[in-house]
Amino acid sequence: MTPPRMSLPLPTDLGAGPRAVSASAVAKRFGGVSALDGADLQVPEGSVYVLVGPNGAGKSTLLRILVGLLSRDEGSLDVLGYDPAESGAEVRARVGYVPEGQDLGYSWMRVDRLLTQQRVYYSTWDDIYAQRLVKALDVDVSRRCRQLSKGERRRVQLILAMAHRPALLLLDEPTDGLDHVVRDSTMALLSEHLADHPTTVLMSTHRVYEVERLVDTVGVLSEGRLLGQIPRSTLGDRLLRYWTDVPPDWDESRPVDAHVIRRVRGRREVEWLAWGDRSQVTESLSRAGAEVRDITSVSIDDAATALLSHRETS
Repeated sequence: MTPPRMSLPLPTDLGAGPRAVSASAVAKRFGGVSALDGADLQVPEGSVYVLVGPNGAGKSTLLRILVGLLSRDEGSLDVLGYDPAESGAEVRARVGYVPEGQDLGYSWMRVDRLLTQQRVYYSTWDDIYAQRLVKALDVDVSRRCRQLSKGERRRVQLILAMAHRPALLLLDEPTDGLDHVVRDSTMALLSEHLADHPTTVLMSTHRVYEVERLVDTVGVLSEGRLLGQIPRSTLGDRLLRYWTDVPPDWDESRPVDAHVIRRVRGRREVEWLAWGDRSQVTESLSRAGAEVRDITSVSIDDAATALLSHRETS
C-alpha cells in the first residue's frame, strides 16, 4: 500500500551552497502513469545523500533521468553544471552509475575485455585502482559476462562505476544481489573511496543501515514527489523517541499537540516517536498526562523507516 502524504513539517530546502545535483519540478509520465510528479532535489557537493521511498515511488526513474538515460517531461535539472537532456555524454563521462538491475549489456564479452572497453570512455580511468577494486571484490576477469551470477555482475558494475574516480556516484540499490560478506566489503570500499577522492554520492537503497555512518542527508520520495530533504543533524535533533510514565487510568484518547509518528502503549508506560522541538514535545506530552522520563535518538535507518510508514497519530 502506498504511504499517505505526510503532514509532518519536514524541511525541503537545504539552503545555499555548491550542489552536485539540482532538480526542480521534474515530472515524468509513462502513458497515463505519473512516475515523477514535480520532484525537487538538492544534493550538496561532496555529500552522501540517501534517497528512500517505497517501490514505485520514482527513485530509479529519477536516477535514470539524472544520468541522461531518460528524458523528463517537465522541470529543470543541473548535474555537475550540465543539463543531462542536452549534454548526456558530458554528464555520463563524469558520473559513476550503478543501475537498478544487473545487466552488463555484453553477455559474450570477458570481464577483462569489458573493463578495457569501458576505460576508453573516461579520461580519468585509473588502471591501478580498477585492479585494486577487482581484487577487493574478488572478480574473476577471465569469465564471460553471461557466466556471472547476479551478485558477480553487481560487483563488476561497481568497478565500472568507481574505477574512473567520478565526481558523482549515482547508486541504485548498490548492494542488491550481494551476500552479507561482500556487502560489508563493498561498503568499506565506498568509505575508503570517499575518504581518498572528493566524491558526491546519491544513493537509492532500502538498506539504509548499511550506509548509516556515511549518510549526510536523507531524502523522502513518495508518489513521485520529494516530501522532505533532511540533514543528518536535523534528524538527530527533531526526530526522537520519548519514554513516558502514565497512571493506570490514563486516558489515551487525550490529544497531544505534537507530531507523533508512532505510539506504543504499555501497562504503565508509553513510548512515543515524535518530530519537533524537544522541549515543546516534552511539554505537550506532559500536558496530556504522560511524564517524560527519558529521551533517546533514533538511527538513520529507523528514522527513514518511520518517515516512510508515517501516519500521524494523536
